[in-house]
Amino acid sequence: MHGATISIGVLAVALISGCGKTVDDRWYTQAQVERGAVVFDDNCASCHGGNAQGAFNWKKTLKDGSYPPPPLNGTGHAWRHHSFDTLMATIKQGGAPLGGKMPAFDGKLSKDDQKAAIAYFQSKWDKRIYEAWSKRSGL
Repeated sequence: MHGATISIGVLAVALISGCGKTVDDRWYTQAQVERGAVVFDDNCASCHGGNAQGAFNWKKTLKDGSYPPPPLNGTGHAWRHHSFDTLMATIKQGGAPLGGKMPAFDGKLSKDDQKAAIAYFQSKWDKRIYEAWSKRSGL
């Protein structure tokens, strides 16, 4: 019985300590990516796509002059033009300050959930794209 208790304790410590490790030397943890998958699916996927692939013809303006939701999976412009702070501000304030139509999530998503959503879609970025973004963002 004592051996089982120790084994369970060792397993618990291993699991807890693993939750705080970053993914491939990125700013986020695997736990954030997993939480972000749920947050993204519940709040972002209906516009940005289930795999963060963006809307069809996302580069072509709509009749009102706005653009459809861009991909966030590393194939669009988010990694080149948006720092971490800009990504957070866009989620919080919505797309209006940038000329877009994305709704604001301030008050709907916690700061941790906003970070988790970013972790989720950045987990889809290949190493080259993430490293270029990271250098530009100063992370």
